[in-house]
Amino acid sequence: MHLLKNRKLKALLTAITLCAGINACAQKAWYIDGYHGGVWGHYPDWNTRFMADMLNKHAFWKINLEIEPETWDRASKIDPQAFADLQSLMKDQSAGSARIEYVNPAYGQPYMYNIDGESIIRQLGYGMQKLRTYFPGISFETYSSEEPCFTNALPGILRSYGFRYASLKNPNTCFGGYTRAFGGELVNWIGPDGSTIITSPRYAIEKLEPNSTWQTIAWNNSPKYIDAARKYGITSPIGMTLQDAGWKGGPFLGKADSAGQRNIYTTWRNYFENVTRNDKHTDWKVSQEDILVSLVWGSQVTQQIAQRVRAAENNILTAEKILVINKLSNGTAWPTALVDSAWRTLLLSQHHDCWIVPYNGDKGDTWADKVIKWTGNTNYLANNMVNGTAASKSDVFTIYNTQGKARAQLVAVAIPLQLRDKNIAVKGASGKLVKSQVVKDSVFINASVPAFGFQSYHLRESTIKSEGSIASKLADGKVRLETDLYKLVIDPEKGGSIVSLILKKYNKEMIDKNDRNGFNTLRGNFYNNGGLKKSIDNKADVQIIENGALRSVVQVKGSIAGTAFTQIIRLSQSSPVIDMQVNINWTRNVAVGEDVDRKNYKWTDYKKPFYNDSNKLVTVFPLNLAGQKVYKNAPFEVTESKLNNTFFNSWDGIKNNVILNWVDVTDARGDYGMALLTDHTTSYTHGENFPLGLVTQYSGMGLWGRDYFTDGPTTLHYAIIPHKGDWEKAGIWSTSAGWNEPLKAVAGSKLAGKQSLVDAGNSGLVLTSATAGSSYVDIRFLNAEGTTGAKNVTVNFKFKAAALVELDGRTVKDLQQIVTTAGARQLHFEVPHMGFRTVRFQL
Repeated sequence: MHLLKNRKLKALLTAITLCAGINACAQKAWYIDGYHGGVWGHYPDWNTRFMADMLNKHAFWKINLEIEPETWDRASKIDPQAFADLQSLMKDQSAGSARIEYVNPAYGQPYMYNIDGESIIRQLGYGMQKLRTYFPGISFETYSSEEPCFTNALPGILRSYGFRYASLKNPNTCFGGYTRAFGGELVNWIGPDGSTIITSPRYAIEKLEPNSTWQTIAWNNSPKYIDAARKYGITSPIGMTLQDAGWKGGPFLGKADSAGQRNIYTTWRNYFENVTRNDKHTDWKVSQEDILVSLVWGSQVTQQIAQRVRAAENNILTAEKILVINKLSNGTAWPTALVDSAWRTLLLSQHHDCWIVPYNGDKGDTWADKVIKWTGNTNYLANNMVNGTAASKSDVFTIYNTQGKARAQLVAVAIPLQLRDKNIAVKGASGKLVKSQVVKDSVFINASVPAFGFQSYHLRESTIKSEGSIASKLADGKVRLETDLYKLVIDPEKGGSIVSLILKKYNKEMIDKNDRNGFNTLRGNFYNNGGLKKSIDNKADVQIIENGALRSVVQVKGSIAGTAFTQIIRLSQSSPVIDMQVNINWTRNVAVGEDVDRKNYKWTDYKKPFYNDSNKLVTVFPLNLAGQKVYKNAPFEVTESKLNNTFFNSWDGIKNNVILNWVDVTDARGDYGMALLTDHTTSYTHGENFPLGLVTQYSGMGLWGRDYFTDGPTTLHYAIIPHKGDWEKAGIWSTSAGWNEPLKAVAGSKLAGKQSLVDAGNSGLVLTSATAGSSYVDIRFLNAEGTTGAKNVTVNFKFKAAALVELDGRTVKDLQQIVTTAGARQLHFEVPHMGFRTVRFQL
């Protein structure tokens, strides 16, 4: 008996040892399987039938879907029975038994970090609206993506839409990047506004896959990955691959039970609610620099896509705000169908495939070609909704201010035919003359427009001729521009570089005159044309092409590596923005960037030439600021950079060096700084021995060994803002917003006089969006430049009630109205720093 007991004990110990060694027996590993793609990317017509049949065949299988919402327009018609079967499978939305979870409803599957925060809101909103028409009762609980479609402000947006969970994993499609490895089983992903969402991170042990430039080790639940996770203390480790729609394998790991460990397919919702509900979540305040992403920044095709998307974003957001102003002022109906159509094509143009595989597709129908058509539709509709069919002879203009604070800005207005070639006088709504400057067939009006409102102006013939000038040519050949804010000197002998830029009020020289690159100059490695070249090394022709008391424009014509370029520098009286443009007249494909051994190059090589920004053509701005700090905006966020420099050249060393709208550099104490604004998402440069720079051109090998080339001129629009204090004190966010949404002049408008409808004053709130329904108006504010706390907003239109609402329409709080001494009404509500609030006005 004693011997039998010993034999049983020995057998039990052996079994325990074996289980521990191969992670078998009762130990479980979890897996996220499913599909990614759609009608625009990849979704064969047989795919709906395939998914339904495979789910019915494999009772153990559960899938997570990231399928473009428009896919179902076609799928429901091509194979209605297959679609009906999928609908039936989708009906069960409970956490435990559901077979399908929709984890990314975004309309165009964007990367998120490269577009406006308002675009992210519309991506999710329009996507969920579309999906609910095909899958009634569908629930949206978890956000997850196969690509690095992440930005650090997502928690606030997701929670406002009712999401409860998120994933920061993208283990099988890391070509465009990945998130920083951090933490264990779950984290509380904390956004910049303090919003929190329970998240499965890329684990601290989740290393990048060897011999791959697109995977982490979590892509297939290898025993090595699962074992490393358990040793780290992760009790329910999970891997993930959302297969491309069109893959025919069915369950990605085969059967639920595989040799050496037990893999259980799950939906994300089930994993969060039932599997890991007892996990102690680590707090993680995710920085934008934890989103480690990279595209072929500087390539002409990527540039042009980013510029077109940015212009369309600006146009539709401006148009919506003007439509709301018109609705509140004269009852103009809200054109729902036109607004939806404009947003639809913009959302599609933000698709990640546009940005990462722009050349893919048939000739004339590549992703880049699609973006031209899509953004063209958005711009056409936005312009028509605002401008209408105003007569060219109209001498009355309404100028709109779409921001939440009063603005003064130069606005160009087309001179009506009957007043061409005559002296022009301009009167505001009060009848008083305002300063103006005629330039060819336009007149620049020194417009002053109240917050989120308008003022009408009247043009007439006058005997008065405006006098004065900002620009002058000096005896030594240099050109000087001087306003009430700045004194700026351009030197033709140094390639047209700006050799002095003084912030006049403080007598502060902003330029590092010891830097050999020059300021507002080009530098790049032309590896087939002699290596490093700088525009400062060649003389330039500098001419004053427009000069007046309100605005002057200087043209710099120079060359670099044998290619001519033209820079434009515009300076306006009292404007903090120094507006700039460069046009590089490429007549052939000129290689610039880092060279590569093409014969021996493999697309699996970690080192990729397009990563190295230091060799690209860069417009540089060396600054006279000691101990420089860098701040950069992102969607609904500003990040203080922790990078020593922005440079990397390997897939395993990616840094977030992305400029969305602006980058700001200050000295160590924040006494002085300079912001750099750009008309498109790209990358920037900065380091201890490398100046702030805007990546301007790259031509060479891109992803998968594909050549990215220049096939015509390059034009970039950018600006700089020298300032006192840090970015918040200088109002860089709101100034950038105004640069993207300048005052808008509309001829022949029915609005007359001068009125502010909504005024956020000096609260730090930026008015990001205004939309309407038949009986309400929604106005959204972002607390970009104010501290967390109570904010006051003044309202000057009639409404029945006002309430804070979430993005999904849930009412958060009814707002009390306080009547001011001027008869307006004031609303009072709390907003965290970098948080947004949507106010719904019932009309």
